[in-house]
Amino acid sequence: MNTPPPYLVPSRLAKRTHYEHETICAILDEALFCTISYAVDNKPFSIPTAFVRYEDKIYIHGSVGSHFIREIEKGIPVCISVMLTDSLVVAKSAFSHSVNYRSVIIFSKAEKVEDTGTKRAAFEWLTNKLVPDSWDYLRPMTDSEVRKTTALAFSFDEASAKMRDGMPKDEPEDLALPIWSGLIPLQTRRGLPIPDETSLNIPLPQHLS
Repeated sequence: MNTPPPYLVPSRLAKRTHYEHETICAILDEALFCTISYAVDNKPFSIPTAFVRYEDKIYIHGSVGSHFIREIEKGIPVCISVMLTDSLVVAKSAFSHSVNYRSVIIFSKAEKVEDTGTKRAAFEWLTNKLVPDSWDYLRPMTDSEVRKTTALAFSFDEASAKMRDGMPKDEPEDLALPIWSGLIPLQTRRGLPIPDETSLNIPLPQHLS
């Protein structure tokens, strides 16, 4: 995207905005969930959901009976947002507190995936993103389950990333104050798997260990 449309240009702190494809893809690949916002009958909706990027599109899935899925599969405009938080930025004043983050905003429209092969592949991509290397381990998805599930694709041609990193930006007159300032790192990590009652005697598979 050479010249971004006006709605992708931030009104503040434009220097934190990036339009590079590689930057956007890196954030999308790390994030597990996005929020999809849209309007129906002048009422706003905002739905969090899991997603996966494959090449130049992102994919979501949902029940064929879902109101959310049935509305956006019509091709209405949506705004998709993703945010990764890296640390809390603690300054010497509450006014100067901030957050180190990486985010992406996408303006797009849903494309319903009709091809069964692509649809199954999208389910595989998403499953393996959420639980790496798990697709081949699981009971195969049945034709009935595929029919009951809708897959939607979104291009991210109109997308921008915005990021902040670094230490607090305190006011010059506050720098000498005897008040602690710095960063509090935030981490999202996978913990030790907990078996349900049917799996107590089943060895933990390699892809979960």
